[in-house]
Amino acid sequence: MAAVRRLRPDVVLMDIRMPAMDGLEAARRILAQTPDCRVIMLTTFDLDRYVYAALAAGASGFLLKDVTPAHLAAAVRLVDTGDALLAPSITRRLVERFAPSIPRTGSDLATPAVHRDLAALTPREREVLTLMGRGLSNSELARELTLSEATVKTHVARIFAKLTLRDRAQAVVLAYETGLVSPGEAANTSDP
Repeated sequence: MAAVRRLRPDVVLMDIRMPAMDGLEAARRILAQTPDCRVIMLTTFDLDRYVYAALAAGASGFLLKDVTPAHLAAAVRLVDTGDALLAPSITRRLVERFAPSIPRTGSDLATPAVHRDLAALTPREREVLTLMGRGLSNSELARELTLSEATVKTHVARIFAKLTLRDRAQAVVLAYETGLVSPGEAANTSDP
């Protein structure tokens, strides 16, 4: 905590289990004092309760300690740009957890639920949120929607502001919770 106050880093790598204060509480405090900072949680424990607690604490990433050095460096760069990152095994479990709660009609998904805040979005912003929920990066969004990256970044910033979201991790969770995205619609990317 003292090092973050002194150095004001853009990204903090935080272990879940630490002496004196666990990483989740440290992340909460860091993000409360330094809202522009991003936190990536690192752990050897692939447990759902840690993942959900880390996301609730405001973490922008959650990786297992067996991540390769190259993927870790890429994760830091990705989170620094405002994107969120979860280890692939964790993403799969999140989708599996939300899948049963999405209402179905016959074999088709029901109409997406309307979150009270989603009404504030323009149709284009809903489209951007849906594609973010599927895992598309800003450059992929720009290609998909035939927009400039600057325009995509503007849409993303407006979505975050209107829905009071901190980052893409929260946007993805919201997209699944509201039914904008359903399991099986995630983008197929090899990026970390």
